[in-house]
Amino acid sequence: MAFALAGKRERIISGGGGPEVDDRRARWEAVRLAAAGCQDCPLWEIGTQTVFGAGPVDAGIMFVGEAPGRLEDESGQPFVGPAGQLFDRALLDAQIDRSRVYVTNTVKHRPSVASPGGRKNRAPKQSEITACAQWLDREIAIIQPRIICCLGAVAAKRLLGKDFALMKRRGEWLESDIAPHVLATVHPSFVMLQRNSAEADWYGVLVSDLVRVRDRSLEIMA
Repeated sequence: MAFALAGKRERIISGGGGPEVDDRRARWEAVRLAAAGCQDCPLWEIGTQTVFGAGPVDAGIMFVGEAPGRLEDESGQPFVGPAGQLFDRALLDAQIDRSRVYVTNTVKHRPSVASPGGRKNRAPKQSEITACAQWLDREIAIIQPRIICCLGAVAAKRLLGKDFALMKRRGEWLESDIAPHVLATVHPSFVMLQRNSAEADWYGVLVSDLVRVRDRSLEIMA
């Protein structure tokens, strides 16, 4: 099991090999290839490609976001656009090594609508979330993370139930069948939508929740 801690505190990394990890990697690759051909919802017709999760197959921490944006759609990698860059900065401030965590999204194709300046992002529909559920469920089953952090309401409602109230329960450690330790926080794109001092305030909230993830991983490995 690979945990991802960096900076002044202890850093725990994966051995990166062995029969169990090799088996997980083979199963993950098979699911990734299957997802690449998914046509279970109309998003495949407007998206460039499936954007599957990325990270070690034995990661101890999994982050689950909402859906790919334009740059993710173009690159095929999760969290590489503006929200991904803010996420990277928050991970760095929380002393979490992104290369040692698994990052994915609830929906694997970009939800978008036509606009005068080109296609723009939109929130995924429930039918799209339902169609994509099989891929996220398989990722969780293969990775078997000890900690899952939901980034935003879409991921939180998908994994913790449709009645989950993010702003009321953000930052709480929750009991769940999907992983021993589950926490939900705001999505980096939500932080970016804030104006003036509110952006800095919500960025601080995101980092503080990521610090809770880091500290819980230390407790697990103690």
